[in-house]
Amino acid sequence: MHTAVLGRTGIEVSYLAIGTGTAGWNGSSNQTRLGFREFTDLLVYAYEKGIRFVDTADQYGSHPHVAEMLKQVGRDNVVLTTKTTAKSRDEIVQAVPRFLKELGTDRLDNVLLHCMTQENWNQTMRPVMDVLSDFKRQGVMRALGVSCHNFAAFETAAKEDWVDVVLARINYAGVIMDEHPDHVIRVLRQMHDAGKGIYGMKVIGQKQLASEWRHAVKFVYDLDCVDAITMGMESREEIDRNVAYIEELHSQAPTSPQRAPGVSARV
Repeated sequence: MHTAVLGRTGIEVSYLAIGTGTAGWNGSSNQTRLGFREFTDLLVYAYEKGIRFVDTADQYGSHPHVAEMLKQVGRDNVVLTTKTTAKSRDEIVQAVPRFLKELGTDRLDNVLLHCMTQENWNQTMRPVMDVLSDFKRQGVMRALGVSCHNFAAFETAAKEDWVDVVLARINYAGVIMDEHPDHVIRVLRQMHDAGKGIYGMKVIGQKQLASEWRHAVKFVYDLDCVDAITMGMESREEIDRNVAYIEELHSQAPTSPQRAPGVSARV
């Protein structure tokens, strides 16, 4: 699996991440509902196929599964993103040590504010943001950012200097998105030009675009403002299919795609 760098963070990831939260909230997801051993084995299989980027969240209930995977493949070999819905200073102060314990690690690569839905989230969430910034200065995490489920919140993320990384909902059809793809892509370009790392989710619209999955994946792959993607795969067959197709696309792409100054290309 070829790699990419998330904006100007310096964090190198496999272009494809495995998501752990399909239809996930309240401590479970399609992936965790596979069963502990079954999903852990799937995560290890994804690693063996070259996927070295894992997307998890407190709300998915998948931290223990990821921790077991890290024991088997080595923490240094995986880029790890998790997300939080903490709304206060006290909540996040308590949450981060718990995340580290649940994931069996002393550091996190990306920590995102999960599911921002208000335009002024960068004001209301400032106490949480300040605590996360302190953890980042201490080396507990490398990059900070957001996932957004509202277009105004998404536009705020493009302008907010605190944001290093954005997890963005993007697909060709506008399925499970907050705005028409053209408008989302316009904002993605603003983020990219500002040096923010961007990885895409809902690439096949939570499987609503499964009948045209190749077109859906290629649409996002061809966007020069998206560094990587995450897909919530639930079987070895899905992993094999997606890895093979993305590597096919990579083999057909120019060897040195042009990116904005200071932003690394896929390699």
